[in-house]
Amino acid sequence: MLDDAGIKLGAVVADIHGVSARAMVRGLIEGQPQAVLLAHARGALKRKTEALAASLDGDLSERHLFVLRHLADSIDGLERQLADIDAYILAAMRPYAWAHALLQTIPGIDTTAAALILVEIGDDVARFGSPERLACWAALSPGNHESAGKRKSGRIGHGNHVIRHVLCECANAARVTRSTLAAKYKSLMVRKSHKKAIVALAHKMIRLIYVLLSRREPYLDQAIDYAAMSARKNAPRWIRQLKVIGKWPGQEPSPRAAAAA
Repeated sequence: MLDDAGIKLGAVVADIHGVSARAMVRGLIEGQPQAVLLAHARGALKRKTEALAASLDGDLSERHLFVLRHLADSIDGLERQLADIDAYILAAMRPYAWAHALLQTIPGIDTTAAALILVEIGDDVARFGSPERLACWAALSPGNHESAGKRKSGRIGHGNHVIRHVLCECANAARVTRSTLAAKYKSLMVRKSHKKAIVALAHKMIRLIYVLLSRREPYLDQAIDYAAMSARKNAPRWIRQLKVIGKWPGQEPSPRAAAAA
């Protein structure tokens, strides 16, 4: 609809449903001036002011505004419903908190994905018997049909295609991380297509899930500096605490710290 009105916002922003783009679309519907529309830009978009200004220079008729208003309201309603569903699923994870936390230590698996995985496979993977059986049940175990020494097919068999879809999405996320899983994806791309490499990576991830849940141990990736990650996460809190107690270098002791001394 935006393109029909000559507004090429989708050609400039990376995600037309992102925070900045959604705010700009709402601004267009409300008739905000261009300066206000450009003020909605965040992050890297702030450096694309000229391109954004050109992309927003269209001709929105009453018909365009009517349809855009209803489309935007429908999208907002759907997102509220999805947020409610996510909250419901995450609340249901409380009895399985240990497993939910363990799965999130694997690169590419976030809070929602971990919950969806547990909904499908549960926290007791012993019933599957082995990582291979779990991979087969998840429709992530390729066949191996050979004749005269030649492999004819590696087609995925029948199984739970819900968990397969979730794991493939997680594999897509893992491939852009700095981890051994990302390195695995790059090595697979030497001889496979993107789709086949993602399925192979998802297969590796489902096997990892079996091991983690069986041993009740978090995933430790050799390519990740966990100490540095922890420091980056906690440094602001540590610095605030040091300043409060007057231990920050070059800072005069705070009255509270002096009184305590």
